[in-house]
This record gives sequence, C-alpha cells and structure tokens, in this order.
Amino acid sequence: MAYALVFTEQYSQRAARFLKRHPELRQQYLKTLKLLEANPYHPSLRLHPLHGKLAGLHSVSINLSYHITLELLIQGEQIIPVNVGDHDAVY
Repeated sequence: MAYALVFTEQYSQRAARFLKRHPELRQQYLKTLKLLEANPYHPSLRLHPLHGKLAGLHSVSINLSYHITLELLIQGEQIIPVNVGDHDAVY
C-alpha cells in the first residue's frame, strides 16, 4: 500500500530552509521521503510516536542527527510532514 505525502506551504518553507543550511543532506532527505511514501513502517526510518506537547505526531529519522516530525493520517493513507531539523529544532 502506497501512502501520499501532502506538503503544506509551511512545511515546504521549513524544508527549503533546512536544505539550504544542510545541502549535504539533500540525497538522504529525498531518500527518506521516498521510503516514507512507500512504507512508513520501514525499520530504517525509526518511526515512533511523540509525547508531551507533540502528542499525536510521529517522528522519522533522516539520519542519527536529523528528524522529520509528521502527522500520520493512516486512514486516509496520507502523511503530512510538519517539521524537519535536528533534535532540538524539531522537538
């Protein structure tokens, strides 16, 4: 089952800033998005639910230092990214 990534304008702006600051991560970032679309539960993404003020959101990893926070709408088969950045920026 394939999922659809739905990018908000706010996320697209955040992603553009992130990639401008970290151009070396572009390939890893794009690979993460492709894998997320194909299978958000793939072990290499390290999908996990968030707690506290971010309860209801999930996080996946681009690599060990950078994460994408997202909202999973599994019933609608949609994935809506919310934020991207290092641990401190995202959480």
